[in-house]
Amino acid sequence: MNESWHQLENKVAIVTGGASGIGSKITAHLVKNGTKVFVSDLNVNTGEQADGTYHIQCDVTNKESVENMVTKATELFGTVDILVNNAGVNLPRLLVDFRGEKPEYELSEKDFDFMVAVNQKGPYLCAQAVARVMVKNNKGVIINISSEAGMEGSSGQSVYSATKGAVNGFTRSWAKELGKFNIRVVGVAPGINEQTGLTTDAYNEALAYTRGVTVEGLGSDYSKTIPLGRPGKLDEIGELVTYLASDRSSYITGTTVNISGGKSRG
Repeated sequence: MNESWHQLENKVAIVTGGASGIGSKITAHLVKNGTKVFVSDLNVNTGEQADGTYHIQCDVTNKESVENMVTKATELFGTVDILVNNAGVNLPRLLVDFRGEKPEYELSEKDFDFMVAVNQKGPYLCAQAVARVMVKNNKGVIINISSEAGMEGSSGQSVYSATKGAVNGFTRSWAKELGKFNIRVVGVAPGINEQTGLTTDAYNEALAYTRGVTVEGLGSDYSKTIPLGRPGKLDEIGELVTYLASDRSSYITGTTVNISGGKSRG
């Protein structure tokens, strides 16, 4: 594909949670297409990186931290054209540990508050701070990374599903509010992907317990549910986000694009 096909040269993007996983692939695809990317994450060294991106530490649950991130981005690059609300957290938990074997995997109030803060409050704070810039410019794109779980629900992931469902609501509502300012708001809902099951041992153990399978059985449990018969590639998600960030998708707003290999009906 032509490097300039997406027409993103010299656009400025903020990618939250952009230093690893899906976020790092989104960042790589944006950079490849000429975008100046401001990467925010909790665990990064602030400053310019070898790939031309600029990294900054940011806690998306903290209003002051978010506003500092946006101020720094505008000071460095002059504006913000694209926001990718990617930062998120998923703690597999059962509403009730009905087997009574691992009470730590029963949903606690602390777990609930943490997921809501990162997955729901975070996108709101980031979108609000960036939208102030975009409204003045009368243009911009906000992309909210959701999940197929937010469309269908998922065993052991009730709060994660609820927060991603809320993100889908943000996408629809903000698109209606901001359309008059030529600001598009679009969601992306990945399904099972290369990152799934390749996270920490603790995450995999928790997920397996809440699904009632072994850790070793997670892979086959996933593959049975995907019509295309394979997990998604992170590059596929990065490419989709890049397309939605570009003027190639200039008439797409207020919707969440499902990228799950046919698994989700959303």
